[in-house]
Amino acid sequence: MFDRSKYSSLRLIEIGDVPLIKNAFPSQTTFYSTYSRAEHGREKDGYHVLSARNLSSFLKAVYGSDVSLIVCHPTPVSPWHWDWLSRSIFSRRLLEGHAPFLRAFGPQVFRFPVQAPLAVVDLPDLPLIAKNNLFLLDRCKLYFKRELPADNWQVFQKTAHRNSPTPRFRSSQRHLERIAKLRPLPLGIPMGRENMLPIQSRPKKADIFFAGLVDGSSTVRKKGMAELLALREKGINVDIPEKRLPPEEFYQRCAEAWLTWSPEGLGWDCFRHYEAPACGSVPLINRPTIERFMPLIDGEQAIYYDIEPGGLTRAVLKALADKPLLAKIAGQAKAHVMSHHTPVGIAQYVVSTSLGLPMDEISQPIDGIGFVEAEQK
Repeated sequence: MFDRSKYSSLRLIEIGDVPLIKNAFPSQTTFYSTYSRAEHGREKDGYHVLSARNLSSFLKAVYGSDVSLIVCHPTPVSPWHWDWLSRSIFSRRLLEGHAPFLRAFGPQVFRFPVQAPLAVVDLPDLPLIAKNNLFLLDRCKLYFKRELPADNWQVFQKTAHRNSPTPRFRSSQRHLERIAKLRPLPLGIPMGRENMLPIQSRPKKADIFFAGLVDGSSTVRKKGMAELLALREKGINVDIPEKRLPPEEFYQRCAEAWLTWSPEGLGWDCFRHYEAPACGSVPLINRPTIERFMPLIDGEQAIYYDIEPGGLTRAVLKALADKPLLAKIAGQAKAHVMSHHTPVGIAQYVVSTSLGLPMDEISQPIDGIGFVEAEQK
């Protein structure tokens, strides 16, 4: 059972483009947004858009002695990179008085020591740590990385090392200390969508459901779609919408399918891996290539398949041959996701692990508020 009293006295600061920690601990967290398109903050609620106006208070907060934990989201490029400068200069928001110049400088304050422990939350699809963010890895206590390669050393490929890290590189004490800080980070259910999930189970109308990009996404999707269409020709009920669905309908169609196909997209991890179980469907996923936190286990909370020709077909036919087992897997998957992979649950994982609190303290999610909606992608 989650013990709220362990967190009531914390003072947390979050810097980044997504208020993950603020969402879970709204009254204890001061959030400074580095999102380039953010235009207005809610200062009275502890939600600020980093700017010249609040730079002084931001620095005072970060370097304060009463902070329990600072959580930082890395920026994709450094503030002096041409990509960031061009976005700032050639932006209509500049003409509207919303200049985003200073926002990318938020994480740069950690080039200098701070008193509070620092945790880094790296959420993008990239399976490596960008060169401009290696200083955060050196400064932080823990670095939570989505798309953490199975061989953790590959996060340094073409960044800290010019190619794939060599045995000599992997034997360096400095790099060993860096590796020891890495922790997997799940994508989970998108913030702002929890209240859209169906509460009651629904009768099954389809064998398999899928809605998402195929063209312009991974080859796993392109090849898998060919097998799905072939299965449809053999009489399997495959539900593939012809157009983009609003979130509520997307979740309804998930709930009405025995299986929801959830192939990797730009990264292996995907919102759909967690949304499908939350709706009462079993996610059908190509085998993982990354290290995961509290993973969905094959045959217990998910069905995994091999990407080689015929792998998807075999997994589908085997799964659909035992509907009672699929129903059991769906129930186990929903309980697992709602305990560990909600936005609040993920934030609790970051805070608890960073502060050395036992993981069994976070099995019960607490109430939170959502700020961000995700896309079907």
